[in-house]
Amino acid sequence: MSHTLGPPPGLDLSALPEPPWLHRIAPCSRIVAATGFAFFVVLLEKISVLLGAVGVGLFMVALARLPWIATLKRTLGVDLFILFLLLLLPFTTPGEVWLTLGPFHANWEGFVHAVRIGLRAMGVLLTLLALVGTLEPPELGYGLTRLGVPDKLVQILFFTVRYLDVLQREYQRLRIAMKARAFVATSSRHTWRSLGYLFGMLLVRSLERSERILAAMKCRGFVGRFHVLSASRIGAADGQFGGLLLLILTGLGLGEWG
Repeated sequence: MSHTLGPPPGLDLSALPEPPWLHRIAPCSRIVAATGFAFFVVLLEKISVLLGAVGVGLFMVALARLPWIATLKRTLGVDLFILFLLLLLPFTTPGEVWLTLGPFHANWEGFVHAVRIGLRAMGVLLTLLALVGTLEPPELGYGLTRLGVPDKLVQILFFTVRYLDVLQREYQRLRIAMKARAFVATSSRHTWRSLGYLFGMLLVRSLERSERILAAMKCRGFVGRFHVLSASRIGAADGQFGGLLLLILTGLGLGEWG
């Protein structure tokens, strides 16, 4: 009796959504592009050109087909940091007084400086989310390895990303166990001692889990490095994306220095 491998009967593969064009680019190319774009944006000074850099970040997000609401939520931390700079730098940067609020004097130079920092951060963050944030941990590790990053650093990054969620679930279980024993956090000495026990137990369980994981990996033939079974290779899409990015950087450079 013979069996053939293929899609289940009635499944039309042509009806499945095509993956974004940006996802066909090799991980190492995306890492290099995001890093180069970040260094280039840091050199920009003109507000209009920095707005163009933010537009490039939004364009990358559109190419990656990221959900806009979820992406904006991921940038909330940077948005709060930018708001803090807008409120602080005008009152701490020396320059001509622009606004007076009681004993405090704000200046235009500080406000412009804060806007520059905010636009740089937003442009770089959006580009990183689109190019690097869409990579799976194995793809990111493979891309870093192709770029010559030491294997030890790649493994530390991989395991950190992989087991952060595991540690969070372990922390939640310990917190539930404390609440089941009627623990209520206050500012008392008992609370601080209990929290110390909590993090100590989390550390102990993490060490025990790491030993079990290492033993399981050695049983599966782990010899200090990961072997990639399916690697993305640099192809025509990488060349097209490289040309597009070079054209964008040229336009931003002409706007800044032309």
